[in-house]
Order: sequence, then C-alpha cells, then structure tokens
Amino acid sequence: MRRLTKKKALTLVKELDAFPKVPESYVESTASGGTVSLIAFTLMAVLAFLEFFVYRNTWMRYEYEVDKDFSSKLRINIDITVAMRCQYIGADVLDLAETMVASDGLKYEPVNFELSPQQRLWHMTLLHIQERLRVEHALQDVLFKAAIKAAPPAQPHSEDSSTSLNACRIHGHLYVNKVAGNFHITVGKSIPHPRGHAHLAALVSHDTYNFSHRIDHLSFGEAIPGIISPLDGTEKVSPDPNHMFQYFITIVPTKLNTYKVSADTHQYSVTERERMINHAAGSHGVSGIFMKYDISSLMVKVTEQHMPLWQFLVRLCGIIGGIFSTTGMLHGMVGFLVDVVCCRFQMGIYRHLKEAPLNAQENSETPVPSENYSQQ
Repeated sequence: MRRLTKKKALTLVKELDAFPKVPESYVESTASGGTVSLIAFTLMAVLAFLEFFVYRNTWMRYEYEVDKDFSSKLRINIDITVAMRCQYIGADVLDLAETMVASDGLKYEPVNFELSPQQRLWHMTLLHIQERLRVEHALQDVLFKAAIKAAPPAQPHSEDSSTSLNACRIHGHLYVNKVAGNFHITVGKSIPHPRGHAHLAALVSHDTYNFSHRIDHLSFGEAIPGIISPLDGTEKVSPDPNHMFQYFITIVPTKLNTYKVSADTHQYSVTERERMINHAAGSHGVSGIFMKYDISSLMVKVTEQHMPLWQFLVRLCGIIGGIFSTTGMLHGMVGFLVDVVCCRFQMGIYRHLKEAPLNAQENSETPVPSENYSQQ
C-alpha cells in the first residue's frame, strides 16, 4: 500500500511539472539561435551590472513635522574674522526675552585679514560651491551623504608677527535658548546692564572703525564636517567706517540620519542687508555686524534610504526573464517571416521550372495520335 501511495504521489507530481524536459534528439541548434542567445546574454549581463549600481545608490527622504522640543539649548558655531583689533570689539547674544548670554565659549585671536594664496584659493572654491548650491539644490543631498561625525578641522594659525595683525578672529560656540535672538559684533566690550547690556564704545576712536568681515563658518546645532552653510565664505568690505551689516536668519531644526552620521542639526536661510550710519541723513543705528535669527516651528527629518534587497532581486529576475522571453519571441517571429518569404520565392521558382517541361511534353505528344489514326 505504501509503494502504491508513493507511486501515485510521484505520478501526481510529474503531472504537475510546469517545466517538461524535451529530449535532445528533438532539439535543433542553429547559427541564428546562437547569435540571438549571445546578444541576449550580453544584454542581460550589462543590465544586471547597471541594476547593481542602482541598488548601491541611495537617496534622501524628507519628512516634515512640528518641532516639540523647546526646552533644549541651541548651539551656535561661529568663526568670523573682523578687520579690527580684538581689544576694540566685543561679541554677545541677546535673545527675545532680553536675556544676555555669556560669551565665554568665544575666543578672540589676532590675525591678519588678508588671506594667504592657499587660503584665498580655498575661499574662492567655497564661493564657487555656494553658487552651485543656489542653482542646483540636489547637491545638498550629496553634502548630506558626505557628512561625517567628527571634530571640525582646525584653522591654520597665522605666522605673521603680532605687530602686523590688524584683524580679530572670533571663533567658538555658544548655547542659547530656543527663541529668537540677536548675535552681534560691535565696538567695545560688552558689560552687563539691569535693562539689558551695553558696550564700552566711548573709549574707541571712530577712525579705527572697520567692520569689513569674513564669515568662515556659521552654523546652528551640532557641528558636522562636510556640511556647508549658506553664510560660509561670505566676505564683506566696508566702504565707510560707520557701517551696519545685518543678516536675517530663519533656522529650521533638522534631524539627519545617514549611513555615516546621525545628528540633530539645523539648516537656515538668510537675507542680507547693509547700510551706512549717518545720523545727519536720518540713517540711525549702531555700527557693527548684527545677525538676527528666528527658529521655525517645523522640523525636517532627512533620512538616507536605498533599494531593499528583495526589490533588487525582483527587478533582476524581471530583467533576465523579460529579455529571455522577448528575444525568444522576436527570434521566432523573424524566423517565421524569413521562412514564409523564402518559401514563397522558392515555390515561385519551382512552379516556373516545372511548367516549362510540361508544356514542351504536351507539344511533342500532340502529333502522335494523328499518325496512328492515319495508319489505321
């Protein structure tokens, strides 16, 4: 009984075979079939190779949601060079709640405002990158992919003597409340005040005012090497000592998740404005550099994604099966058409050759019956 059951099971399985085997004696190999097979295999290999590169490639996915984190501190990363001596200027932050933030995290380093040839080359390259980023926004995805989580590279120290250092490099970071605020650099060191703060500008001569500046780096949130901010590389030259430079910045919280880094950072957009201070002409204000920032209530999630393995395998099977089936059908159709055309042509020749002997034979056999008839 068990043997009969096994035989029935094997018979049933054989009947369900969707890939029946054809004996080799019934298979005929042709040169055209081999050529088509070679073309099909080459096309399969090329498309499979290209599909592998598509599988290796990644893209950035953007999602938007409301930022619910208002209790944490916002980090401001600063690296600005001002064409004034360090003892004449001061930098601090005043937020919307009139809270003065201590600038202990900032360092004042005497430098030369003019760049060396190597530094100028890098500065021109950075400006070129900024121009391309304004035109081709897809390059921002490339920067996100290239970002790494490490300490930012240190700036080279100036080798000039202290007597020739006519500028001040202000660099470091500050932690502020996540509310709108104003980071500014102006004449005189800042001192605390019951109603806010003040700067000791009375001891500085107006002839020394020069707020020409270069922003080497300005970012918000965690510092990520490889990310280029909109103000990086900005250089402004003041035509007049009493000059005000204003930057209106809108900050967007951003969570970046790539295969290299996962960090909470911030993107921002900026609008620039500058004017000369002339009280006689009605242009009032304070000479200096003012960066007024505001924080958006929306948060952007940027996630790096790539094609799943199962989707890659499905697409690969579709390529192989589609090319195999398509080339087989095309080869069959072309062979059928060639056979039809060739057979009609051969049949025409055959009929033409056969009709001529038949006519000659009929002409030669026609007088025979008349001779027999006359003899009779």
